Amino acid sequence: MRRTIVFLSIFLLTLLAVRGVSAAPQSKGSSTLSGVVLGPDDRPVAHASVSYQLSSGSAPHAVHTDSQGHFSISKLRADNYDLRASGKGVFSTWEKNVTLRSGENKNLTLRLVYAREIPKAYVKSKPKQ
Repeated sequence: MRRTIVFLSIFLLTLLAVRGVSAAPQSKGSSTLSGVVLGPDDRPVAHASVSYQLSSGSAPHAVHTDSQGHFSISKLRADNYDLRASGKGVFSTWEKNVTLRSGENKNLTLRLVYAREIPKAYVKSKPKQ
């Protein structure tokens, strides 16, 4: 009898906890950044990396585009963000100070561009013979 009461108590507490979590309201005012990453040929880049952080430089994160080059970053707080995409060894320029207001959904296009000149650090020197 005692085991049955303990089991029922645990079951009811678990049920109430699960129900409380599922009924919790979504944070009002959370914002979303979404968009597409395009390559130098203006075609969508599948599985590109999109790095984002607060404009203050804190809280860096990354997401990846889907097979169509689209990305979505949800549950962001109202603030200013910096974003940059990379894929296939090519990067976009930084999109600086993208302002998100509470509850706003903003759509961006990040374009990957070729560098005008390859930095010397990346150029392999030929071995001397």
